[in-house]
Amino acid sequence: MTEAAHFVAAVVVFVFRGDRLLALRRAPTADAAPGEWEALSGRVMPGEQPLDAARREAAEESGLRVTLLPRPVVSYMAKRNADDMLVVAYRAEAPGDDVALSDEHDDWRWVSLDEFAAICRFARLVDAARLAAALTAEA
Repeated sequence: MTEAAHFVAAVVVFVFRGDRLLALRRAPTADAAPGEWEALSGRVMPGEQPLDAARREAAEESGLRVTLLPRPVVSYMAKRNADDMLVVAYRAEAPGDDVALSDEHDDWRWVSLDEFAAICRFARLVDAARLAAALTAEA
C-alpha cells in the first residue's frame, strides 16, 4: 500500500521596503527546496486563519515588524515535495528594522522585482510578487 500525499496550506508574505522585496535563501538543511531563493513563507497551522499565519511567519522568519495588508494578493496551487500546496499570498511593508533570520534560511537580500525573478526559480511565486508590487499600502 502506498502512502497518500498530504495537502498543505501555506502563506507567502511579500515584504517590501519601498520598491525592494525581501528575498530569503532556504538553508541547505531545509526539508523542501534547500538553497532556493523565495519570499517569506510558511505553513498554516491547523485551525489558524491564513492572515494570522502570515503575521506569525513574518515575525518568526524575519524578526521584522511588518504592516500587513489584510486582503490576499492572490492564491494558487503549487507543490511542496510530493504534496499539493495551496498558497495564499499577502503584501506587507517593513520599516527600517534589521532582518533576523530563523534557522530555515541562511541569507537574505532586499531586491528589485527583476532581481527576484532572476534568483527565484518558482514562476508562480515570481508572478505573485509582481502582483503584490502593484498594490499600495492603501489598497
